[in-house]
Amino acid sequence: MSFPQSIVIVEDEVITQRYLQDILLQEGMEVSGCFDNAQDTLATLDAIKCDMILMDINIKGAMDGIQLAKKILQTRALPIVFISAHSDDTTLEELLELAPYGFINKPFSSKEILITVKIAHKRFTTQTKETDKVVSAQNPSRVTISQYYHYEMDEQTLYYDGQAVKLNHKQGQFVELLVKNMNHAVPYDTLMSYLWQDDTISDSTLRTLAYSVRKLLPDLPIVSYSKVGYALQAKTF
Repeated sequence: MSFPQSIVIVEDEVITQRYLQDILLQEGMEVSGCFDNAQDTLATLDAIKCDMILMDINIKGAMDGIQLAKKILQTRALPIVFISAHSDDTTLEELLELAPYGFINKPFSSKEILITVKIAHKRFTTQTKETDKVVSAQNPSRVTISQYYHYEMDEQTLYYDGQAVKLNHKQGQFVELLVKNMNHAVPYDTLMSYLWQDDTISDSTLRTLAYSVRKLLPDLPIVSYSKVGYALQAKTF
C-alpha cells in the first residue's frame, strides 16, 4: 500500500503544520503547499501538485474546512482527509455528508496520520481504477455501468439490456454528466450550470429531475450525497 506523492495541508496552527510536514516528509511524500485559510488555498491549488488534502475543520477566515472542501470538490476529484479537535455529532454529520476519505481526531500520532493517509490513498486510487475499467478497450465509447446498463458516449444514449432507454433532453443530459464522472459525486452547482446554464432555478428543480430519472430507472445506481451532489456508481459483476 503506497502513499500519495504530493499533499496539501490546510491547518491554521503553525506547530501542527510543521508536525504534519515532518511526518509526511520522513516517508518521502512531498508537501506541495501549507495554508491556514480558504482564500489562499483556492487561489493557489490549481497551480500546484496535489494528490490529497489534509484539511483542518477550524481554519482562519469566514469559510471553515468543510465549506472549503465542498468548494474544491465542485471542480476537482481529490481525496480529502479531515483533521479536527472536535468530534461532536453535528460536526460528524456534516462530514459524513461529504463522504470523506478519512477523519483524524486531535491530538494525533504520526502512526495515525500515516495509516489514515495510506488507506485514503488506496481507496481513492481503487475507485479511480474501477472508473477506468468500465470503459471497454474494444469499444472506448462504451461505458459499462452494471450488468444490464451501459452508455454509448458517441450516441449519448443509455442502454438497458441492449435496448436504448428513452429519456427526455434534461434527463439525458443529467445521466450523461454522471457517466462522464463515474464513481465521483457531481456537485449540485455543476449539475445546475450544465443543465440550465444561465437560467436561475431552485434546488427543488434539480431534485425533481433526479427523482424522475430514479423513478423511471430504479435500478440505475445513482447515489445521492446530501448537500453535495449525485454520483453514478459502477457495479462490478
